Amino acid sequence: MVHLFRTSLGVMALAAASFGPGCGAQAANGPFLAHQALYDLSLVKSRSNSVNSARGRILYNFTGSSCEGYTSEFRQVSELDSGEGKVTLSDLRSNSWEDAAGKSYRFKIETRMNEADAGRVDGSAERDGDHINVKLKLPAPKTFTLDGKIVFPTEQIQRIIAAAKDGKSLLELSVYDGSDDGQKVYNTLTVIGQPIPADRAATSSDPSTSDEHMKSLRRWPVTVSYFDRESQQKEGEQTPVYAMAFELYENGVSRQLVLDYNDFVISGAMGKFDVKDSKPCN
Repeated sequence: MVHLFRTSLGVMALAAASFGPGCGAQAANGPFLAHQALYDLSLVKSRSNSVNSARGRILYNFTGSSCEGYTSEFRQVSELDSGEGKVTLSDLRSNSWEDAAGKSYRFKIETRMNEADAGRVDGSAERDGDHINVKLKLPAPKTFTLDGKIVFPTEQIQRIIAAAKDGKSLLELSVYDGSDDGQKVYNTLTVIGQPIPADRAATSSDPSTSDEHMKSLRRWPVTVSYFDRESQQKEGEQTPVYAMAFELYENGVSRQLVLDYNDFVISGAMGKFDVKDSKPCN
């Protein structure tokens, strides 16, 4: 269970990126929305009967612009009850900044399980030609390089939006977000469904569907599966570590989050949505 929650930080950090705007490097794709969102988590199903109930919340704040880069602050508090008095409480916090061109990425991540000491990751990544230089301060000082084709979380979402607008249904990307011990790279497969027109009523409403900033926008049903890149290379393993599904608006906001951890599935319903003022670039 601890492993699942630690793994969940990767998907939640990426979810945070999806809640926020896509990369501003291609501003022609339209304005991206600065906002705060609150999501209520609940158990959808438990396939192995390993989880009796789950509850929690995600609070996400996004600020920035294409000229100053994008900052996301994210916190997820979750409680899993596996029966017989076994309750796991996790508190996951992530603060990251990514420049609009997808060249620089800074991150601080903290994972706390029950009463145990918090696990911390602190580092930065810089794109340099055909490779990425990563420098970690925590959990231990370390420097290493990654393949330059790997993208950071905000650019990942920007590329999903671009692919959706181009009518593509599949997108494969390798993503680095600093999660786990700061050295994990995920291979991702994104499946993009047919666009949902702005004038089509949502099957279930939430604060995003009634907000004036959202009413004229298309959205797409998206499912992203995450694979352990190292395991795939060594074993040819094709089973995803986890998958997440959501409806993605063309301004980068997401709704109806569903997180599938294989053994159990959690939904994230938007409970609050506030648009923030965003300073235009000079």
